Amino acid sequence: MCRRIFIGDVHGHYDGLMLLLNVISSQSNDQVYFLGDLINRGPKSAQVVEFVRKSQYYCVLGNHEQMLLDYFQDKQVINKTIEKASCTYKETIDSYLKSDISLLPVHLEWFSNLPLYLDLGDIWAVHAGVNPQLALDKQTQKEFCWIRQPFYSMSKPYFPNKLIIAGHTPTFKFGGVVPGKLVQGKGWLDIDTGAYDSKSGWLTGLDMTNKKVYQANVFSRKTRVSALSEIVEEIG
Repeated sequence: MCRRIFIGDVHGHYDGLMLLLNVISSQSNDQVYFLGDLINRGPKSAQVVEFVRKSQYYCVLGNHEQMLLDYFQDKQVINKTIEKASCTYKETIDSYLKSDISLLPVHLEWFSNLPLYLDLGDIWAVHAGVNPQLALDKQTQKEFCWIRQPFYSMSKPYFPNKLIIAGHTPTFKFGGVVPGKLVQGKGWLDIDTGAYDSKSGWLTGLDMTNKKVYQANVFSRKTRVSALSEIVEEIG
């Protein structure tokens, strides 16, 4: 059976991603969707991006990809410039210097062509969310890549017949939510379980076809598989 699998913010944790995909055991007919923020904070951003790009997996733009695009907008991608990159991107730039610096302009071009969201019929995949006060055609990259509280505090679903699946905010930052659990609200589901943060370390893959959650911890190397209903917390 073809599965639809959604993967939360990887943040440069290539080894953790490989561990997660091994647990998922994705097949060639599976549809795999990344929710952005492939880069920054972890040690192997270049490797993560190259893997996702070469695998031709679906991916939406995250705020960390957008920030890197903004940084290099008026700068040539040369070593002198890269070595002066702000600490915000230090680990990311180091990963390109250690692997293959020629990949950086290729990846920047790839980022620039990523969609802001994917409409899959019954599921709407985006990095951060939507502004409930704006019509869809009035929203911009700012909303899709950056929004937080207005989205999470929606009193009713934005779409009457679509579930919004997003990342962006680690779920343990919602009050009372145990690290590693997913969070759902009115018409939305957050699957960013904070892989980069030592409070959690969990990287999540959600199989919506079978309502199963696959997780790998990037620090302890532990893995686990849960029913979606067992690992999701409802708020609001």
